Order: sequence, then structure tokens, then C-alpha cells
Amino acid sequence: MVDKAYRICPLCEATCGLELTLDGGGITAARGDRADVFSAGFICPKGAAIGQLDTDPDRLRRPMVRSGTQWREVGWDEAFAAVRNGLAGVFERYGRQAVATYLGNPNVHTIAGGLYAGALAKAVGSTQVYSASTVDQMPKHVSSGLLFGDPLAIPVPDLDRTDYLLMLGANPLESNGSLCTAPDFPGKLKALRRRGGRLVVVDPRRTRTAALADRHLPVRPGTDAYLLAGIVHTLFAEDLATPTGHVTGVDEVRELTADLSPETVSGVCGLPAEEIRTLARELAAAPTAAVYARIGTSTVEFGTLASWLVDVVNVLTGNLDRPGGAMFPLAPHRRRGSGTGRGFALGRWRSRVRGFPEVKGELPATALAEEITTPGDGQVRALITVAGNPVLSTPGGDRLEEALAGLDFMVSVDPYLNETTRHAHVILPPPPPGRSAHYDLAFADLAVRNTARYSPAPIPLAEGERDECEILAGLVMIVSGQDAAAAAAVDDLVIAGTLAKATADPSSPVYGRDPAELAKTLDGRTGSERRIDMMLRLGAYGDGFGARADGLTLARLIAEPHGVDLGPLQPRLPEVLRTPSGLIELCPAPLAADLDRLRAGLSSRQDGLVLVGRRHLRSNNSWLHNLPALARGTNRCTLHLHPSDATALGLGDGDTAKVRSRTGEVAVSVEITEDLMPGVVSLPHGWGHDRPGTRMRVAAAAPGVNVNLLTDPDAIDPLSGTAVLNGIPVEVAPAR
Repeated sequence: MVDKAYRICPLCEATCGLELTLDGGGITAARGDRADVFSAGFICPKGAAIGQLDTDPDRLRRPMVRSGTQWREVGWDEAFAAVRNGLAGVFERYGRQAVATYLGNPNVHTIAGGLYAGALAKAVGSTQVYSASTVDQMPKHVSSGLLFGDPLAIPVPDLDRTDYLLMLGANPLESNGSLCTAPDFPGKLKALRRRGGRLVVVDPRRTRTAALADRHLPVRPGTDAYLLAGIVHTLFAEDLATPTGHVTGVDEVRELTADLSPETVSGVCGLPAEEIRTLARELAAAPTAAVYARIGTSTVEFGTLASWLVDVVNVLTGNLDRPGGAMFPLAPHRRRGSGTGRGFALGRWRSRVRGFPEVKGELPATALAEEITTPGDGQVRALITVAGNPVLSTPGGDRLEEALAGLDFMVSVDPYLNETTRHAHVILPPPPPGRSAHYDLAFADLAVRNTARYSPAPIPLAEGERDECEILAGLVMIVSGQDAAAAAAVDDLVIAGTLAKATADPSSPVYGRDPAELAKTLDGRTGSERRIDMMLRLGAYGDGFGARADGLTLARLIAEPHGVDLGPLQPRLPEVLRTPSGLIELCPAPLAADLDRLRAGLSSRQDGLVLVGRRHLRSNNSWLHNLPALARGTNRCTLHLHPSDATALGLGDGDTAKVRSRTGEVAVSVEITEDLMPGVVSLPHGWGHDRPGTRMRVAAAAPGVNVNLLTDPDAIDPLSGTAVLNGIPVEVAPAR
């Protein structure tokens, strides 16, 4: 029987609505949902391939337990017992600090990751917490935390209304957006230009996004902070600054950037001084404008400074928190704030081996290997990974791989036997997307329009499958010393605690009511659904448990499968702030101090080839290379090289080049292109599927090379702990 179902795509940050064709208990086709209130029918190749992700024969369907080099399928009770015994032994012998947690990127794409992954790390009771955030986005969390008091208060460009968009280090035509949830990003950029707006892209590569722009400015990799500082200097020097309200620290920023003129920074970033001044003038003169910067500006040595300066420019041009500028979304499960708070602190503890400061409850991912291999109190002896593949996705992955082999115990929640999970003792596979419900706990906080959408699982769980929420809740119970079978208690405790707090809050719509009675009215077939219903009903658009007849509930979202449109972004200052002062603190002390490091770099810049990464629309880090629909076509894992550099090096198109950095070496096929500025070479991220002992046959047939053999695990942005993945000095030569 052929049927239709609707589901939000979980494969990237665009969160497009899908219309699925179901036949025989599986997905036989996927197209964009034209009635979706957010994506209006847009789809990319990843969403179209979601059926293959469900039916991939290499996908694990049952828990796996390893003995030596041999794997065997087991039932869930046996798997959880193996996890309990393995972790208990480490807890008893070495204490809780000896257990580390690593949370991969896909966690933010699932209900389970949003509701339980953080709770799992907390329940372990160790400060050894790591995630993919310190290999991509942590600088933005740090800068937002210091400016606004909340690391999750991240402004996004109001794409549908802006007149001028300056984009740095971002390529949304390939990535579909990052820390900016915008289905059909290409269409929104084209619409910007059709209505007379301007798009300027700053990038060392002439990406597909840069090719769409009114102007493309190639910049030396890793120098965006210099360019932005030059813009800030110009805004003050030419009296163009018209700061947003609710701000303090403007004069301090003026003083700190007084010596960073366009002439001073021009030689470092590679843009003429007058071009930098022109950018400042255009931003100041535009009716509305927004500066948006992503991975290319975060994964560099000055990532947090660049992220901060983006919002400094938005503030100084009066474009923060105004329609057409950079605005704060209001997710349907969030409540409005009071406008003040405790603020954001860095370095509440430090890593054991090299003393890296904690950031947002995490340590740098590149420090995990040394924490495993360095003897002493607190040495990591066990590891829990959830949806992560750090052997491929972090610098020093070869070093981490050796370290994982020496662990006493490792458990992974993952659907694949991949380069990381092959070292686990137990693998707990979640069901595929077609058998999972979806609500955007993370990306609703970053959406360019306020909407609310919920997707029940289109297909029931197969025999022997467990919902990922139940899997993670079971792990929470195990590390808490209890039975995985009592996983429902996790949700009951959260619901009781949240409602008790809400009923005691005079500003809450349920103030003074009975928490137990409210809990009885929650809808949902599972504990996770009941929690989402509670969050929606207490949220800014919720029904307040009956206080607002037209408010949101889970039942309403299920009844409206294409979503509920809540309207364009609205100004939220000052209620979005969580700073003690109740103001935007434009010049936080840690950032002001780090400008000295930026100044020191003015005299230490080196010539020579530098390496940058790149994205592809049919790829997503390391975790979609096993799908035939996305793997077909020409080799995507090639070294991009400018013709002038290729001539100087004696390399031709299709030749094999040896690329060497301070930390490693790879041999890779050359692709010559003028879409890259001279002096810069590029390799994509997430490849290197040539390890033995994995079960990813499609990926292994075209493994590519692991760019993180070239990136330096010792090179990080000190404020955020984020790995430096771009601007890596390399030597390139013909392979002999």
C-alpha cells in the first residue's frame, strides 16, 4: 500500500520539510514538501537520499558486542548489561573522572541528542566532556556568551528583509547554512539581489556562493579578524558608528582598535585598505545590513575574535536586533527572558595534561588523545561516544586512534561500524530517520523565521529496534547506578522538576498550579513527546496549559504536519540578554586581552602555501559517504590548486601530489582551478575511509584522504579551544 508521510529532514541545518512516499513499510521516494511553512518545497540531494539512509545494508540493526577482533549481534538486555559491567569496573577502579564523553555533530539533529546527550555527560559526573563544537562552532558560542550573557543567543542574518549582506568564510550554497537555519539559502540570496540588495562574499575560494555575489573579495585564510578590525576602526575614524541601544563598552572598543587601521591590516589579510574602508562605508550607509560569518572564520587561530568582531560591526552599524539586520530567533520551546542573568564564564576547570580551560562545559576535542594516553590520576580509561567519529573529524586523529585501542572500555551510540566505533566494546545502534520522530531543539534557536514543526516517526520501529531516546535514557540510568529498563524515570524526573520550577515562578502562566496535575495533562506516547509537549506549552507561543486557547501544543503540531508559521523575527532586546548588567557588554575582558595576540600576528605572518577545507552539497562531514546516491560522480576528495601554483610546482591536472604539514603527509590527486586564490590549496573534510575493520563498503570503495592528518592537534584558538583547520602551512610537491 502506497502512502504519504511528512518529515523534517535531519541531515543538515536547513531542516527542510520532506514529503515521503511509503510502500511496503519503507521509504520509496522523497521530495520537498511544498506546503511546509518554512522550506516551501526546497530539497537538496541529501534529503532526496533519506530512503537510502534507512535501507543502507551496512547500517547496524542490532546491538554489537566485541570480543577481541570479533563482533557479534546481541539483544538489548545483554548489550546494556555489557555496558553496565564495563563502566562499573572503571568507576570502581579509577573513579568517575576516568570516564570521558564525546558528542558528535549529529546529536544536534535529533530529539534524543537534544534531550539526553547533555544529561548523559552530566550523569557520568566527569569533567572529561568533548564534542564536535570545538572543531567547528565554539568560537561563536564564546563570543555570544561574553557579549550577551548566553552562549546560545546567536544572532542570525534576517535574510528575507536585509538590504546588504556581508558574508565571510561561509558557503551556504554547499553547506545549506551553518548557525543560520534557512531552507533554500540559495533562493534567499537570489531574492536579496532581485529586490535591489547587495551580497558581498569574503572567501579565499570563489565558491558557488561567491559566484552568486555582487562582489567577491579573496582574503588570506585565517585573517578575517584583521579585516573586521579594520572595518571597526573605519566606523569610528569616519564617524560612521551609530550603535544599537542597550550596549556598554563602545568607547573601549574604539580605543582597542585605534591602531588597527585598514593600512595596518591590509598587508596581512591581502585586501587593499580602500576596499576595507568601502566595506565599512557600505555597511553604515545601507538601509539595513547584516554581517554573517561561519566555519572559515571560526576554525582559525583567531576564531573567537573574528566571531566577536562580526557582532561588534553589527552593533556599531545599528543593525543588531533590527529587521533586516542580525536578529535573535525565538524558538517555540523557549520562554522569554528577564533581560539579566549571571553572564558567561570561561575556564571553570582545566584539562589534566596541558591545562586547557573549560568552555561551555567542554574541553578541546584535540586534548582527548593525551588525556587517554598520559598516566596519572584522572587518566581517561573509558569513553562514551554518541554519534561521533573523531578519528576522522579531529586533528591528530591518528594519535587518537592509537589511544582508543588502549582504553579499558568504550561504548558507542552509532548506526555504523566506522573509523571510531570499531574500537568500541559495545555499539548501540539508533533506528534510521524513517523510524524516528523529529523536532528541532537546536535549529529553531537559529532559524531565520519563527516556525514550529513536529514530525512523528513515519514508520513504526522494527522488531528489535529501540528508539534513540530510550537508548540514551537507558545509558543515563546505567551511569547513575540504576537499571536501563527504568529509562522512563529520566523523563518523569525532568517533567516533575520543570513543572515545579514553573509553578513557583510568578511570571509563568502556570504560577501557583499543582505540578502533578499539570503533568497528568501532557500529551505524548513517549516520555520525549511528553517533554516536548511541556516545553511547547510553557514556551513563548504555548497554550500555558489552557491559559491561551490558540497557543502551541504537541497535539496541534501533530495535527498540522506542514508546521505552524509564527512570523518573521522580532526585536528581542533587552529580554534576550543574560548579562549581569542587563546590557550588551561589547568589550569583554577576555576578548580585549586577546587583541594583543592579534597585534603580535601583524609581524609574524608567513608566506607560502596554506591549506583550507571545503564543503560539498552531497556530503556532510564524515557520515553520508556510504550512500550510493551521494557517492556517485567524480572524485570529490581532490587537492584544489591555483594554475600559477601548479605551474611553479610542476603539477598537472590529475597528477598525484604529496602534501606535507608539520604533523603529517598525504598523497592526493590534483585538481587545478582558478576558483582559488594563489598561495592557497584546499582539501575537503571528513574523508579517509581506508581503515581496516569498518563496515562501510561504499565509503571504503572511494575512501579519499583524511585532511586531519595535516591539521595540527596542538594548534587551537585559546579562548574557545577550537581546532585550527584553516590556514595550515603546507608544502606541496609531485609524488614520486
